[in-house]
Amino acid sequence: MEHMKKFKQIRNIMGRTEDSLESLIMINALQRLGIDYHFYEEIRAVLSRQYENVCAGGFTSGDDSLYDVALSFRLLRQDGYNVPADVFKNFKDKEGKFILPLSKDIAGMMVLYEASHLAVEGENILDEANDFARQHLNASMMRLFDQDLARILGNTLDNPYHKSLARTIGSNGIVCHGRWWRDLGLAQELKFARDQPLKWYMWPMVTLTDPRFSEQRVEHTKPISLIYIIDDIFDVYGRLVELVLFTEAINRWELAAVDQLPNYMKILEAKRFASDNLPKAEEYLKNAVESVDLVDDIPGLISFPATILRLWDDLESAKVGDSDENQKGYDGSYVDCYMKEHGGCSVESAREHVEGMISDTWKRLNKESLSPNPFSPSFTKGSLNVARVVPVMYSYDHDQNLPLLEEYITSLLHESIAL
Repeated sequence: MEHMKKFKQIRNIMGRTEDSLESLIMINALQRLGIDYHFYEEIRAVLSRQYENVCAGGFTSGDDSLYDVALSFRLLRQDGYNVPADVFKNFKDKEGKFILPLSKDIAGMMVLYEASHLAVEGENILDEANDFARQHLNASMMRLFDQDLARILGNTLDNPYHKSLARTIGSNGIVCHGRWWRDLGLAQELKFARDQPLKWYMWPMVTLTDPRFSEQRVEHTKPISLIYIIDDIFDVYGRLVELVLFTEAINRWELAAVDQLPNYMKILEAKRFASDNLPKAEEYLKNAVESVDLVDDIPGLISFPATILRLWDDLESAKVGDSDENQKGYDGSYVDCYMKEHGGCSVESAREHVEGMISDTWKRLNKESLSPNPFSPSFTKGSLNVARVVPVMYSYDHDQNLPLLEEYITSLLHESIAL
């Protein structure tokens, strides 16, 4: 009841304020708390007015602060408004470089860094903004005596909002999925496989964040659980002859989706790693992404998160012993294929190459989310959330734990929000 009173107060403030910056700051806070869905109509109204202001020539006078412009840019692009990156030209000097005194504005630099992560391919000004902000924020962090501010700054650098998970609500589904998994009995029958129902539920929990999707989250977790089991069968347990028989058994179901799979994909990867015959990096990635996508020419909102997932998984799998796929062996990675194809390439260079590919794929995903497409806003948001959750699911430490996932679950399930 107390929360509802505070929600009403927030709606009243957003409805009557004439200060666009104040409204944007409030939207930013609501999103970071994960309660913005309570104020959907109010937020859309504020952002619509702000976009009209930008289209009417806002931010072109040079009178607006870096903080104002960068926050507006990020919130608008994040909501699907294709605001041009040229709004940042006013913060450059005659030589085309960002004005050095901006580096003293830590708050402005933080929102500039956040905004730069919504770049699409070809937006050099946002790449330059990212480099400029990151360089000076790192330098500022070394000089700060305020430890709280230093911690906030460090978290911004490590976890830019656009590529990070917002706080979500939906923990009740964990109980439902846990009951289903326990009753299914696979954990007892397949003791070699991972038994991680909470981790599996986290995928739909953080991708399907709308409270209306409670049932969908539970149902979506079921195939994810089976995917993890099949992944373990292929990667760390089954012998090649058994995997061929297993694949043939699946084919006898004659599902339409299975018929659309490339023939080579079904057993070729297992044969490759059984014989230590690694493919070229490009061929490996094509096979791997199709393993996720199921069909060729699938829209970017699906294929780009799939690519990010595959590359992140391989980036961590390349650290032998750090991946959950190393329970009983190692099944190779894009990093291995790239190093073999480029003789003399170090692990560090190969990893930097993969990190660059992930960054470029994010730019393509950003463009896809801003372009007209046949999908609903909820689907687009879910697609972005898939890409956001990937680092959380694949950042292993030396003990094969997932500290980012553990930290997120603790925050989500055990820490209350103070309003």
